[in-house]
Amino acid sequence: MSDPTQRSDANFWGLVLAGGEGKRLENYVRQLCGERLPKQYMNFIGTRSMIEHTFARVERLIPRDRLLTIVGKNHLIWSDVRRQLAQRAPGTVIVQPENKDTGVGLLLPLTFLQRRCPNAIVAVFPSDHFILEEQRFIEHVNLAAQALRHDRTKIVLLGIEPQSAETEYGYIVPTESNGHIDLCGCRRAAHFVEKPAIAEARLLVAAGALWNTMIMVFRVDNLLSEFAALYPDIAGRFRSLSKAIGTPAEKSMIEEIYRSLEPMNFSKDILEKIAARGTGAIAVLPVLQVTWSDWGSPQRLLAMKKSLAPRVTVAPVAARPQPSRPVSRSDAVRARQLG
Repeated sequence: MSDPTQRSDANFWGLVLAGGEGKRLENYVRQLCGERLPKQYMNFIGTRSMIEHTFARVERLIPRDRLLTIVGKNHLIWSDVRRQLAQRAPGTVIVQPENKDTGVGLLLPLTFLQRRCPNAIVAVFPSDHFILEEQRFIEHVNLAAQALRHDRTKIVLLGIEPQSAETEYGYIVPTESNGHIDLCGCRRAAHFVEKPAIAEARLLVAAGALWNTMIMVFRVDNLLSEFAALYPDIAGRFRSLSKAIGTPAEKSMIEEIYRSLEPMNFSKDILEKIAARGTGAIAVLPVLQVTWSDWGSPQRLLAMKKSLAPRVTVAPVAARPQPSRPVSRSDAVRARQLG
């Protein structure tokens, strides 16, 4: 997939989620570099930060001018953050006023995207994942996009074949196939289990459950319709925002939406409720023979680095970021994006 512009159609977009603060790794990051830089901007392994690895991985499939990134306004106080984001294509970085978890953090850029490309198929990528077999992983993302072209109503989650009975991950339990084989290998998601105890985790692994990566592919109009069925009032606020994009009211409307909303987790508050409706809207694509890890804790990060030491270049200590300073108009990152 050396030429993404030739291999992905103009309606296929990507979205990198980088709005989180990385609280569980905050102390570890401070030990490494003396600052509390959000973990996605840190170089833990190889020669790039986690978000830079994510960008490079996704751009194997999706051109950079169709790869959006959602970040927090407070992230921009860091010169190292501004440096990394300055390399993004113009108009692709969306800045949220504060972190209201992954639900709101997805709805904001999806609102901009729907305004820009109403028929978009979008693949969502958290910025804090480690993936070793990147090309094999990206081929699965492309396969999920192909599934959407066969059935536009699906939300396709990528589920990783577990390497252990992990208690800190969420699991997706697929339904029995009953002889039905999807052309792209997708299966209907029966339900979700979040951070099970060890005994339950072992049963889930034995039963063929998959780790929930929160990497997913869907049509933007379909996802927003599913959300509106669950939360019509909140959906109405984002529809009003869509009409205000590009106008003087845009910034104040975004700030008002964020002030008025409680944090919303995309998996728990949205995906699980869609699955509970029993419509079969959520499918899972098993991702096999891919080494994947969500670096949410120092223990998991260090364990993975130790296991990979013979195979990859490991950065023993991340470079200390430059001292922070207020964001100025000369900074390369623009706060208002897609309008």
